[in-house]
Amino acid sequence: MIDMTDKVILVTGGSRGIGTAAVRALAGAGGDVVIHYARNRGAAQALAAEFPDGRCHLVAGDLADAPTTEAVWKDALAWKGRIDVLVNNAGIYEAADPEGDLDAFLASWERTLRVNLVAVAQLCRQATFHYRERGGGIIINVASRSSFRGDDYDRMNYGASKGGLIALTRSIARKNASDRILAYAVAPGFVRTEMVDQIIEQDGLGDMTADIPLGEIAPASDVGNCIAFLASGLAPHATGTTIDINGASYVR
Repeated sequence: MIDMTDKVILVTGGSRGIGTAAVRALAGAGGDVVIHYARNRGAAQALAAEFPDGRCHLVAGDLADAPTTEAVWKDALAWKGRIDVLVNNAGIYEAADPEGDLDAFLASWERTLRVNLVAVAQLCRQATFHYRERGGGIIINVASRSSFRGDDYDRMNYGASKGGLIALTRSIARKNASDRILAYAVAPGFVRTEMVDQIIEQDGLGDMTADIPLGEIAPASDVGNCIAFLASGLAPHATGTTIDINGASYVR
């Protein structure tokens, strides 16, 4: 049984989708969870209210801004004076049409890499400093199936940012294992979230499920449960690994 009692976890992008599922799994297992959100304070407050014993703490901040990203870490750390697990879940998914306007193309690439990769690197940097002082800790980065198989042509920015997360995770694991700093990634395919629901409304389920042998889109709880398992510290020798959550639609 997963027991996160006395563990403090920072979940970025915790107010929606996979982040919310991770918060529920971690707080449900007894953890104290910092719910980071960018703008949707109402959703973050509603999620925290599911755990009325004060197990959740809210931190706001736009990870598109480097100083704000540093402030997110400091604010989260100030709550309990420590962070035992960092879950980098926040991300954006926007088009960058290679055949469209160059300025718009470059701006989308820069935003996507900033939020999905550079901000993650910033938080991982702070976490490794903190963990060395405390004798260890855990980092979990939410990557994507597109880290390995690529994405649509106008979403190359997203695929590239998530591919970078895999290299980042592996590099952290290799360098810091001797300090008991563990780093993992999870790589979901399509997951039933608000963002995917919008695509379903537009295009239907057919195209999404056509290449999923399991025949259905994963619920966000599948990803949240995997994150909770990795956060538990029950598999330290799996450090550096990536768990695929895609219904066998892409098998490596």
